[in-house]
Amino acid sequence: MMEMEKLVSLCKRRGFLFQSSEIYGGLNGFWDYGPLGVELKRNIKDAWWRDMVTGHDDLSVPAGAPSAYEMTGLDCTIIMHPQVWKCSGHYDLFHDYMVDCRESKRRYRHDQVRGRWVQAKGERIFVATMAEAEQEQEDVQSRALKYFHLRAKDAEQLVWDGPFKTLPQVDDPSRVLGPDAKTLGTLTEPREFNLMFKTYVGALSGEEGAAFLRPETAQGIFVNFKNVLDSSRVRVPFGIAQVGKSFRNEITPRNFTFRSREFEQMEIEFFCHPSSSSDWYRYWRDRRMKWYTDLGLAGDRLRLREHDAEELSHYSTGTADIEYAFPFLPPGEYGELEGIAHRGDFDLRSHMEGKLDEKSRPLQVQLGEDGKPKWKGSGRDLTYRDDITGERYTPHVIEPSAGADRATLAFLCEAYTEDQAPDENGQMQTRVVMKFHPRLAPVKAAVFPLVRKDGMPEIAQEIYRALKPNFPVFYDEKGAVGRRYRRQDEAGTPFCITVDGRTVTDRTVTIRDRDTLEQWRVKVDDCVDEIRRRLV
Repeated sequence: MMEMEKLVSLCKRRGFLFQSSEIYGGLNGFWDYGPLGVELKRNIKDAWWRDMVTGHDDLSVPAGAPSAYEMTGLDCTIIMHPQVWKCSGHYDLFHDYMVDCRESKRRYRHDQVRGRWVQAKGERIFVATMAEAEQEQEDVQSRALKYFHLRAKDAEQLVWDGPFKTLPQVDDPSRVLGPDAKTLGTLTEPREFNLMFKTYVGALSGEEGAAFLRPETAQGIFVNFKNVLDSSRVRVPFGIAQVGKSFRNEITPRNFTFRSREFEQMEIEFFCHPSSSSDWYRYWRDRRMKWYTDLGLAGDRLRLREHDAEELSHYSTGTADIEYAFPFLPPGEYGELEGIAHRGDFDLRSHMEGKLDEKSRPLQVQLGEDGKPKWKGSGRDLTYRDDITGERYTPHVIEPSAGADRATLAFLCEAYTEDQAPDENGQMQTRVVMKFHPRLAPVKAAVFPLVRKDGMPEIAQEIYRALKPNFPVFYDEKGAVGRRYRRQDEAGTPFCITVDGRTVTDRTVTIRDRDTLEQWRVKVDDCVDEIRRRLV
């Protein structure tokens, strides 16, 4: 499998991703997209929006769907009324467990600390680490040797007991050597840490002006449900889509852009009749999985996993995760790309009546000590009346929630390939190539004059200007043509167009395919149509 360090190096070298504020030492959990990265991520978002919203046929029944349906979109604010997050449950429930190290003064997310039991000199300890998967064993061995005052040549004295485990699986915290500690038992008991970023609105700096940066885009859709219903004349079933930034104050951001504090989501809230909601859940689960495979995430590194009953959220009757085997994860483990959840009527009821008690069955409004709703709802009627049957009900919701940044990272990992290809002298060399699906490639074509004379640059510039209004294209006349090909391979450009000596006489050019290295001749005037035809 591809080594993650190679991809991280490529991303910086070729301008896909940079660490935020890097010249000042960077800011953990925040990433900037470079010239190629911004195009790749934009293409992923545009493909999602077109395939889910603007390209959707409202009049026909899609394969696997219970009926035809409508799709529309929203763009909601990042800061919303604080009551939104109280009624949604985020204010009370949106937290991770953290542990602090009394020795190093560092903080860790409880379930991300991994380690192994080891015995030496009559003592058994659990050596914890926060290293990446491929460095875990090296790190725990090095720290175990230091703890037991052994040299590297004495490593055989370490007796490892079982596979890597996470900290929640350790029964005796007094035997834990923290990830940055030199003594045992320095980690605190796990405690809750709310993941929402707090801010203040207006001139007031006290709690009366407190607000939060949204941790998800979904709630903006729920609170606008009635506005969309009244203004656009949609009928249930229908979906509302949104792409936008969300913020989560992760305790320990890690694994490149996989777990960031600022990220972008692509979410749909699909409203349907309760009686058909299970069918709609299966439809969206399968459709979203197919979207990834159609764009190149194929093979055993992608899987669809249904949640077990004990994993389900309190309001959910079904949830599936689309997962990808990222290279930074231990072998056999997968990371979530997208969750498809059957949320029932939890969200609309919560914003009508007040926060629902997740422990009640059936769900009831959570009451405070005074017997009144702990968090008061809006009091607005968010039910739906079918104008044909006259039935009034609270729609159920199916939520496909995808991460644009995680999708970008997955497509980067999947695209990274090393193979053998001849250089400009015909010698076979290792080639790094990013095999993006043509729809996602940041640059669709590059145009080269073979040499900078004999009228070739002028024709190449003519082709570039013809292509530019239609696709992102790149013009390059610097260096040997073989090196120019290599630069475009690393950028993921599907096609390179070369103007050579023959072009001057018959006005045909060579087009080279990135993946197969096949070359064929096309008339100069046909270049736009040829590239357009192949970008599918």
